[in-house]
Amino acid sequence: MTTSPSDAAQVAVFALGGTISLAPGAVLTGQQLLDAVPGLDRAGARTEVREFRQLPSASLSIGDIVELATAIRERIAAGAAGAVVIQGTDTIEETAFLLDLLHAGPEPVAVTGAMRTPAMAGADGPANILAAVQAAASPALRDLGCVVVFADEIHAARFVRKADATSVAAFTSPSAGPLGRLVEGVPRLLTRPVGRFTVPLAGPLRPVRTGLVALALGDDGELLRAAAGRFDGLVVAAFGAGHVPAVTVPALADLAGQIPVVFASRTGRGSVLADVYGYPGSERDLLARGLISAGFLDPVKARILLHVLLADGADRARIDAAFRAAGGPGG
Repeated sequence: MTTSPSDAAQVAVFALGGTISLAPGAVLTGQQLLDAVPGLDRAGARTEVREFRQLPSASLSIGDIVELATAIRERIAAGAAGAVVIQGTDTIEETAFLLDLLHAGPEPVAVTGAMRTPAMAGADGPANILAAVQAAASPALRDLGCVVVFADEIHAARFVRKADATSVAAFTSPSAGPLGRLVEGVPRLLTRPVGRFTVPLAGPLRPVRTGLVALALGDDGELLRAAAGRFDGLVVAAFGAGHVPAVTVPALADLAGQIPVVFASRTGRGSVLADVYGYPGSERDLLARGLISAGFLDPVKARILLHVLLADGADRARIDAAFRAAGGPGG
């Protein structure tokens, strides 16, 4: 059955720049990107484009994405059935998760981009845009929050990672796998997350600074000691299931007495543990010293959640509860 233009779902598209827009001697607008997508007129959606930013994704800020979430909410309130965000791939795993935290509505929000510029052989941008629009227009994706659509796969924002520097199949969900994929232009879901976790904001976010310190073999904690007095909250990318060198424990304990300190696994897959190991620097030791478990959240996602909570004025009890909820396998 063919959808008439008047019946097609309206999808709000927000262009932020990135590799997907880098043509020789020019930077393509969002409308130009959509105009270059074969079959978009048969995707069952009416698109409207807003040139939201024109930045490499590494230069986007948390404030930019908070403003984007507001703009998406406004377009949905005006009748859009979903939204697509087109951006550079370097920070997609973070921007998508931040949008997921801030988007409480049932309407799909699909984030996409490209690994190859429009001038390269096999440019992947048009196919990714088409798939993202089809996903955002589909009722099947309602209540899933924000997803990343890439190489015809659909990934939950909470689990997705950029796992390759150059491959067109750079995005994976190591802990959960993709939610589904596009088949003949139709989103086919293979699984659904158990639940969603969002952060209802009490008001405008206040300025805060959150840090991320990755620990390494032979680490003596100097970066942790240098962090004292510089951050409102800190995430530590710990070894394995949540372990740190014993020599770093005093610095971590001191920091945890001053600010919220979250520990996540630097492996990026699986959950940190709670009660298996008990040696100095183990997960049991860190929890006993007041550190907060990130659960299944990887370090960069944990930092995004901690930043939003602190910027919203959350106290320790709310932060603890949020990480227990968001870091679980189902939200």
